Amino acid sequence: MSRSPLPSLPPPAPARGPAEFHYKLPGRHGGQRPGAHEGSSLGAGQQFAAHRRLLDHPDPRRIDLRASLRDPQGDWLVRIARQRVAVPVQAVVDVSASMRFGAQRAKLDRVADFVEVLGHSAFRAGDPVGLMAFDAGERTDLFLPPRHSRGAGRVMAEGLRACAPAAPPRPGADPLAGLRACVDRLAGRRSLVVLVSDFHGMPLDGLAAQIDRLSPAWVLPVLVWDPAEVVPPGVDALLSLRDAETGARRSLWLRERVRQDWHAAVAARRAALQALCVARALPPFDLLGPAGEFDAEALTRHFMESVA
Repeated sequence: MSRSPLPSLPPPAPARGPAEFHYKLPGRHGGQRPGAHEGSSLGAGQQFAAHRRLLDHPDPRRIDLRASLRDPQGDWLVRIARQRVAVPVQAVVDVSASMRFGAQRAKLDRVADFVEVLGHSAFRAGDPVGLMAFDAGERTDLFLPPRHSRGAGRVMAEGLRACAPAAPPRPGADPLAGLRACVDRLAGRRSLVVLVSDFHGMPLDGLAAQIDRLSPAWVLPVLVWDPAEVVPPGVDALLSLRDAETGARRSLWLRERVRQDWHAAVAARRAALQALCVARALPPFDLLGPAGEFDAEALTRHFMESVA
């Protein structure tokens, strides 16, 4: 009795790892932990810095014979390199009520996905990564100090997805109070600060002052706008609208003139934010992009073009 051969199965698809982007920072950075960024201290590395006498740096493995023969003092010279170091990465995330808006998914859910990718990318680069969040004030319940851990991104993302909304701000409250509290703790530290927000309701002069206070950190402003915020419905209709921050409601008759004003207001706000950041050589990155989704390769290109 003959047996029919078993059908051949297609080879399994290769497993895809988590999304990842690559980044680099300008200038030299201090620190002792080895990493991927150009350091200001001398140590183990491959970037030549200077020649020094063997008696001052007794490491015969680094003797430079040609330089030693040319030395007028006749000293044995060794090559000294600059050490590449790790730089802390700090995500500062807006978790106010407007970040819970979204036509398909809430903007905060998309930010949580991005923060998870940020944690994985920082771990791969050898950098510690941490999280700070704010709404009307600093959200200390979401604070995570910078740590070098494979699962740091996942922990930060889970915290953002599970965070409870805060009470609406009081009338006349400072719209920048939460961001200011976070900046108070980061000011003067050299790091990569990823500032993630829709920047709704933030006065631009106050926002500029807070970004300036973060110097000498390298700041990456990440703009989070849902397509439903920037593109009005294409049909004339009576809309019932609710302010995500205050809860106030109003009705609006949507017509062609209103759609034109909508587009003009969005373009003006985007241009103002762009000008504010570009004036400080910190161009913003649009998280959702033209397709409405985060593109890790686009963020890699953004870093390479911004720092070049």
